Amino acid sequence: MFAIATQENQYKTYVLSDGEASASLEVVPERGGIITRWKVNGQDILYLDEERFANPDLSVRGGIPILFPICGNLPDNAYVHNGKSYPLKQHGFARDLPWEVIEQSTEGSASLTLKLSSNELTRSLYPFEFDLHFTYVLKGNTLTLRQQYTNHSSEPLPFSAGFHPYFEVSDKTQLQFQIPASEFQDQRSKALYAFGGSFDFNQDEIDVAFTELSNPIAIVTDPARSLQVTFASSPEFSILVFWTLKGKEFYCLEPWTAARNALNTGERLISLAPGTSLETEFRLKADFSAP
Repeated sequence: MFAIATQENQYKTYVLSDGEASASLEVVPERGGIITRWKVNGQDILYLDEERFANPDLSVRGGIPILFPICGNLPDNAYVHNGKSYPLKQHGFARDLPWEVIEQSTEGSASLTLKLSSNELTRSLYPFEFDLHFTYVLKGNTLTLRQQYTNHSSEPLPFSAGFHPYFEVSDKTQLQFQIPASEFQDQRSKALYAFGGSFDFNQDEIDVAFTELSNPIAIVTDPARSLQVTFASSPEFSILVFWTLKGKEFYCLEPWTAARNALNTGERLISLAPGTSLETEFRLKADFSAP
């Protein structure tokens, strides 16, 4: 019922499948450990810009990119640690580096575990020793992303983390949102607005953050596809960011542990003690029986 295969495309691709659910997941470790495709009932859930994905000089716009050790951007793309300034571009470096496959399993589900460790390049941008273990689990109509962050430094490891999933949509105006928050902050103007369950998709860009979540569950329903996607995450993911561009057939609902510039401000920043690990989880469920 569960299987894992590989395809030798531009990048080596791991294909996890659940035959009974007609579900599959494609993961490209070399391209930032990214999930590029997720299908349920044989239908694509995620959006992927194939042209950008094929160009290693561009960040991927699509799939589920990994955000670490920051979410969003920093002023002047830099932060200060122990009096020294370090460069760090938007969303950090994890989404750009090759990850290593360290475990595969088809027992009770299809799962793939990837590893990213600190190296000479990461230390030039982020002077800490760490290991990241991410496990992607496919079972039925559910995708579970489990993370383990380990600090091998002699000092606390400061970071924020998140995911940037892109969901395919043909008519954004039909989308129905159940987000556990009554207001959001525009990430550009910093103004706060009441949230009534919808967005103005006439704007060229929507980039807002829900920073006061009452519970860890969010639901987006796409009546045009009879699709309902349920989001659930560990309490560390205390922020949901909604982002989309006018004229593009995607929307993003992103779980973040901290807001932009947390590495400088310290707000909601995770500080992992030396020699310790943190485990978190992000789960997606795609239900095509939605009305």
